[in-house]
Amino acid sequence: MSDLVLHLDNIQKSFGGLSALSDVNLHVEEGTTHAIIGPNGAGKSTLLNVCIGRLKPDSGHVTFKGQELTGREPHEIAQMGVARVFQTPEIFPEMTLLENVMLPAFSKRDGAFKLNAYSGLAQQGDIRDEAEHILEDVGLADQMLQEAGSLSRGDKRRLELGMCLILRPRLLLLDEPTAGMSRHDTNRTIDLLKKIKSRGMTKVIIEHDMHVVFSLADKVSVLARGEIIAGGKPEDVRENPKVKEAYLGGAH
Repeated sequence: MSDLVLHLDNIQKSFGGLSALSDVNLHVEEGTTHAIIGPNGAGKSTLLNVCIGRLKPDSGHVTFKGQELTGREPHEIAQMGVARVFQTPEIFPEMTLLENVMLPAFSKRDGAFKLNAYSGLAQQGDIRDEAEHILEDVGLADQMLQEAGSLSRGDKRRLELGMCLILRPRLLLLDEPTAGMSRHDTNRTIDLLKKIKSRGMTKVIIEHDMHVVFSLADKVSVLARGEIIAGGKPEDVRENPKVKEAYLGGAH
C-alpha cells in the first residue's frame, strides 16, 4: 500500500445549528487521484476549506505527510506543498497569463509576496522558462502575453491550474476543475491531469461530471449530508445502491 499523503480524522464542522461535516474520515494515498463526489450541499467544498486552513474544524485533525495541518494558516499549508484550484478562479486579471504563472513561483522563492514583485518578472529567466512550459501544458501558450481578465471562464480555470503547477505541490486539491468548460476543453483538462498523475503528483478532486470522475479517479469517496456514505474503486462506487440513491439517481 502507498504511503498516506492526506489523512482526515473524525472531522466535524457546524455553522450555527447546521452540521456541515460529521465524523469525516478520509485517507488519500500517495500518487493517487482521489475523487470526492456528492450532491449539492453535501459539504465537499467545506471539506477542502478545512484541509487548506480556510476553515477550522470544530473537532478532528488533518495531517499531511504526517504533519498536522489543523490550526495552520493557509499560506503555511501552501508552503508545505498543498495547492488548491478554486471553484471560482482566483487570478490577477490585469496581469498577463505569463505573469500570473510566474508570480506564485517568484513569491515562493522569496518567501513572501512583495508589492513590486511583478516589476522584475521579465528578468527571472529560469522561472519564465518554466512558466512558458506550463502554459504550453495547459494549452494557453499562444495567449501568454494576453491579459488574464479577457479569458473565458474555462481558460481562467486552466490558468489557475498552471499557477498551482509552477509551485510543484506534493498534493493538488481541485474543486470542480472542469466547471464551465466545453466537452472539448474538459477532455483536454482530463488529458492534462493524467499527465500530472504520470509525474507522481497526488490529487484530490471534487467534481460533478461523472465522465471526469470515472476517467481520472483511482478511488472515490461519496459525501452526503456531511458524512461519507461509501468509498472504494470507481466501478464499485458506481454500483453501490446508497450512491445511486443519494447522488447518481440510479443512472448508469
